[in-house]
Amino acid sequence: MISATGLELRAGSRILLSGATLRVQPGDRVGLVGRNGAGKTTTLRVLAGEGEPYAGELIRRGELGYLPQDPREGDLSVSAKERVLSARGLDKLLRDMEKAQTEMAELADDRQRDKAINRYGKLEERFSARGGYAAESEAGRICSNLGLADRILEQPLQTLSGGQRRRVELARILFAASEAGPGGRSATTLLLDEPTNHLDADSINWLREFLRSHDGGLVVISHDVELLADVVNKVWFLDAVRGEADVYNMDWKRYQEARASDEKRRRRERANAEKKASVLMAQADKMRAKATKAVAAQNMARRAEKLVNDLEDEQVDDKVAKIRFPDPAPCGRTPLTASGLSKSYGSLEIFSGVDLAIDRGAKVVVLGLNGAGKTTLLRLLGGMEEADAGAMVPGHGLRVGYYAQEHETLDHDASVWSNIRSAAPDTPEQQLRTLLGTFLFRGEQLDQPAGTLSGGEKTRLALAGLVSSAANVLLLDEPTNNLDPASREQVLDALRSFSGAVVLVTHDPGAVEALEPERVILLPDGTEDHWSADYLELVQLA
Repeated sequence: MISATGLELRAGSRILLSGATLRVQPGDRVGLVGRNGAGKTTTLRVLAGEGEPYAGELIRRGELGYLPQDPREGDLSVSAKERVLSARGLDKLLRDMEKAQTEMAELADDRQRDKAINRYGKLEERFSARGGYAAESEAGRICSNLGLADRILEQPLQTLSGGQRRRVELARILFAASEAGPGGRSATTLLLDEPTNHLDADSINWLREFLRSHDGGLVVISHDVELLADVVNKVWFLDAVRGEADVYNMDWKRYQEARASDEKRRRRERANAEKKASVLMAQADKMRAKATKAVAAQNMARRAEKLVNDLEDEQVDDKVAKIRFPDPAPCGRTPLTASGLSKSYGSLEIFSGVDLAIDRGAKVVVLGLNGAGKTTLLRLLGGMEEADAGAMVPGHGLRVGYYAQEHETLDHDASVWSNIRSAAPDTPEQQLRTLLGTFLFRGEQLDQPAGTLSGGEKTRLALAGLVSSAANVLLLDEPTNNLDPASREQVLDALRSFSGAVVLVTHDPGAVEALEPERVILLPDGTEDHWSADYLELVQLA
């Protein structure tokens, strides 16, 4: 279904992957793994045809279902239901059938009515040939399992949150993939980049079962270790140090065991070789003292060097961004107050009458079901949107730092350097370059457009912008999405040590535990309560 030979990928002059041979056949469920910035997202984009390789041959056969980290939908005026049904061309057929039905009921002229009846009959035949009402029901079932209620499906895409739109795209892709091809097997290869982002626990469990039973091809990037353990039967590891892809034809558990075994073997061989080389070099040093032994000593030294140079490289520990939020700027006792906040999109009310006061150093978690308005509330507090009613009152010295789950605070067309300079225009240049270095942005990567970064790299760049701002109120919307485990721990450590105020939206229980919140705000009602461990069970469900 997908075959790549001699694949070479680059970001600028930096080689991400060189000379790789990768194949995806029906039944292959591949986990694409590696540290943030290793090239996983770039590899998936190229496999999907959204980017071109620097070199190599790439062959695709059959249908592809590609879910990028930040899907860009087309017409945002169509309903979520129409978007999902468009995967099999059912959306237009249903609209045409509804139009023909209206004409059948309203037309008074017999000839015109007969034409409408004939047109409806032909449309219904085509609709039935594509699965008909059973397919529409199947689409509804998939949407429901991904947390998309019927009321959401009737809404235009432009009224949905970023997380809801992403789930609509995932539902659309899975709906297309569930259609049986020749021989009763799915003809679709799924290419999914962090598919569990924005999903609650029940939806993640359902998705695991769907992917495990998918008999087409699958390549998935995920930091959800449980999903990888349950689903994949093959692993591609992108080595950011060597710029190579190691292919393991085994499941996740055996892959981890094989990687650990390989590393033990490499260390053992290196220790033995270094011991032998040390003996040879010591003997060579003794022989150099005699002129007649100089050539022999030189040959012995070369043998010692060759012993070490011929060894396989040891695994190099992945570099991790050192994330630490600086001391917040001085502010008054209550830097941010809001009263009576209400927000609607068209006739759909998201929430109303929300009151809150964020005290200096307060730690607050916002909980609510998907679509309850958590992201919308943060956008209002961060000044990204305006409320329909109510008011926000900035307190003395308020300095807000907003982290957006869809990275919309970044200018995707501008470079890494331009983005950080825009976030901190008054900070000295060398200080900003040092800051970017701690977030693993160096050299020519500073000139790379932000839109070409991986999801994890965009997260690091957005967090670097927050660090440079010295904000005293942080508004964090899913800050651990797209991060590898080591980078996630850095973010959690930064949360633990930050002395300013934080308002957090997350599905990650570990992020909540690191924050040690004092209060919780429950949407859409805006109810405020003291935090207790009982709420922790709701975090993944909300």
